[in-house]
Formats: sequence, C-alpha cells, structure tokens
Amino acid sequence: MIMRLILYSKPGCHLCEGLQEKLVQIQNTSKNISFTLEIRDITTREDWFTAYQYEIPVLYCQKNDLQELTLIPRPSPRASVEQLEKILLKSC
Repeated sequence: MIMRLILYSKPGCHLCEGLQEKLVQIQNTSKNISFTLEIRDITTREDWFTAYQYEIPVLYCQKNDLQELTLIPRPSPRASVEQLEKILLKSC
C-alpha cells in the first residue's frame, strides 16, 4: 500500500512532534505500509491556522492519485508505534 500522509502541525507542539516521530519510525521500518509524509506548518498560512489552531495534530491520508483526503482519527499520545501503524492500516 502506497499513500501520502499530511500532518498539520506547528513548531513547539509536543503532541505534533511525538506523532511525527512515530510516523517517521513507521516510514523507516514498516514492511506493511509505505507512505510519503508531508508536514504542514499551520503558522505559515492563515487558512490552515484558522482551520486547525485548536485541533493539531491533524493527520490526513491520500491514497494513490486520488484527490480526496481521509481524516485519520487522532491517536492517543500514548499509542505505541505498532498501534499507530494498525490505525494507519485500518483508516487508509
């Protein structure tokens, strides 16, 4: 499975940084899932900031060449890398 993940984040957000670290671990080690990861800093665009300022981290999945984005439910900050991988496999 190849997909694109989009993480809406901002500098200094510990929840965002934790999720990003786990996603990078999955990206580098998983045999079950393959994805590119795009980090979008919400402080760089007013529309992103307005939409996500109270919601970050927000993670979307885009499959193949489809334009449609699927919102992935926010995992618990305590979720392990393995649990996060299962969430990605189920949600995307």
